Amino acid sequence: MPRPYASGVVAASVDKVWAQVRAFGDVSAFLPAVSHSELVEGVDGQVGAVRRLTLGAGGDPFDEQLLTLDDAGRTLTYTFPGANPFGVRRYVSTVRVSPVTDTGETFVEWWAEYDADAGQEAELDRTFAQGVYSSGIAGLRELLA
Repeated sequence: MPRPYASGVVAASVDKVWAQVRAFGDVSAFLPAVSHSELVEGVDGQVGAVRRLTLGAGGDPFDEQLLTLDDAGRTLTYTFPGANPFGVRRYVSTVRVSPVTDTGETFVEWWAEYDADAGQEAELDRTFAQGVYSSGIAGLRELLA
């Protein structure tokens, strides 16, 4: 089972980074590939909430659903509840933020597990790890610096 992963350090407090990450409906604020995001079901920060994302200009919208939100552990997990532009099945992704105690910065980790056709896994791993997770961490760095 593929498990794309990215991590990085954001030069902001863990509370500031977590506040941005946990704002489930506002992922477009720091994820460059997402041109628009909005909450379409539920309440922001509540398990079961659904956000609708649009990739780039004029991309087809797709949904992500919040599966877990752990404020104490600063971890958020979500899934694609239906069709998605990547064509993956059973996608579950987690973002975790932790304090870097000696500098006051924040360590961000982002990963997923998913099912897809074997021939697509290498490309999807790159897309998720670099195109989504790494660019999202860089977006947090830029937004919160």
